Formats: sequence, C-alpha cells, structure tokens
Amino acid sequence: MFTVVIIAMIVIGLATLLYLGRGRARGSGGRGLKRRFGPEYDRALARHDGDVRAAELELDERVRQHGSLRELPLSPEAREHYVTEWAAVQEQFVESPQKAVTEADALLARLAKDRGFPDSERFEEQVAALSVHHAYFVQGYRSMHRAARDQSGTEEMREAMVEARGLFEALVTEQSAAPDRRRPSSPDDRGRAPWPPTGRHAKGRNT
Repeated sequence: MFTVVIIAMIVIGLATLLYLGRGRARGSGGRGLKRRFGPEYDRALARHDGDVRAAELELDERVRQHGSLRELPLSPEAREHYVTEWAAVQEQFVESPQKAVTEADALLARLAKDRGFPDSERFEEQVAALSVHHAYFVQGYRSMHRAARDQSGTEEMREAMVEARGLFEALVTEQSAAPDRRRPSSPDDRGRAPWPPTGRHAKGRNT
C-alpha cells in the first residue's frame, strides 16, 4: 500500500512538472513570435478576433513551412537592374500612378521570386513566406498589391508605394527585418522620396 502511494505521488509530481513546462514553453513561444513577427503578430491576432492560440498556431505554421527557406543572393548586375527599375517606376508615378503601382507590384513579385520565395502566382503563400523573413515590411507589399488591383485614389497609391519601398530595399540590399523596426538603408544611401516633389504630382494628390 505504501509503495502504491509513493508511485501515485511520483506520477502526480511528473504530471505537474510537465504541465508547468508546457505552460512556460507556450509563453516563451508567444514572446518569440511577437519579436519575430512584430506587426504581423498583431495582424494575425486581429484576424482571429483576439484568439491568441489561433493566431500563434497560424504563425507557427508559417515558420514551419517557410522558416528553413534560404534567401538566394542577387548578383551585382541583378541588384543594379532592380534599383534602376524601381527608380524608373517611382518617376513614372508622377504621370501615371496606377501604371506605376501595377509595375512596382510586378517588380516586387519578381524580386521576391529571384530571392527564393514562392512564385507570385501563389500570392498568399509568397506573402506568408516573406512575413517569416521580413515581417516588418510585408504589409507594404499587401497594400501595393491591393492598390494595383483596385480603383484606388492617388493618395492611397502613393502611400502604398512608400510603404512597399521598405520591402524592396530589404530584398535588394539583402537585409532581414529587425525587431527594432529600423528601416533598411536605401540602395543609394540618400533616402530619397519615391518620386520627385513636382507641382504636377501635388496636383495629382487631390484626385
């Protein structure tokens, strides 16, 4: 009888330790996901109506599927080509905002694919993979992708271009998103606005 009591106490003790260990692991995982995903964590939480477990399961699944992805390097020639293309698209915004946003969206999709992310034909999968490695910039890509397909106003398209530039720079300069949310350096290190501040553009902002 005494032996049975001892065994029962051991089993109960082990079960308690296991339960507490799982609780700590879940808490640590949550903090790790918050650091890794930043604004994406909040976005997932909002999408799941505040259900922390559901949001973290979604983000855990993204990490499981795309965390081992290794970004491919760009050759100096390819990097220069992309920088030149992006500058041309920014200039084009003054004359044709919708066309510029559409071309910028396609450019980002090609750049992401060249860096080893899924093809843009699987947009949601591509964004999910990007969010694992560039969580602090991926929302800009979503905004521009939406603006390229909707009848957006000029100001909305301008904001989408500005926001999407963060991901472009992160990919073209091969920087990962950092938890301190620092903006990556511009490829030309001058931090220029995404188009020249002409009077013609100022007029377009009111359309």
